[in-house]
Amino acid sequence: MDAARIDSWLWAVRVYKTRSAATTACRAGHVRLNGDKVKAAQHVRIGDELRIRIAGFDRILIVRQLLVKRVGAPLAAAAYQDRTPEREPQAMIGVRDRGAGRPTKRERRDIDRLRGRGDEDAGIFGL
Repeated sequence: MDAARIDSWLWAVRVYKTRSAATTACRAGHVRLNGDKVKAAQHVRIGDELRIRIAGFDRILIVRQLLVKRVGAPLAAAAYQDRTPEREPQAMIGVRDRGAGRPTKRERRDIDRLRGRGDEDAGIFGL
């Protein structure tokens, strides 16, 4: 075997949970093969570079082994080389549950501290 369908390979190496999710990502243009957008039925070969956009970030994979059937996680990890750059750490953002209502004064102050606004914005009385 010298080639495999790209959606099948992405599913087999556990990038996507289902093959239909991999197909949908290909149709949406989230998968690039050697810099070009691909269709789900396009073939991938050893040495190809894949860029997969997941949750707003690109994952860069180099194909090392062709798989068509889903295998265990250690075997799947050996089928590609991950060249994804490290993500920059992101600051936590104060997020409230939907329907939680208006924040109390204490919750608002906690949210302000999380966002980096210190006590200098405490108000006109400086409390």
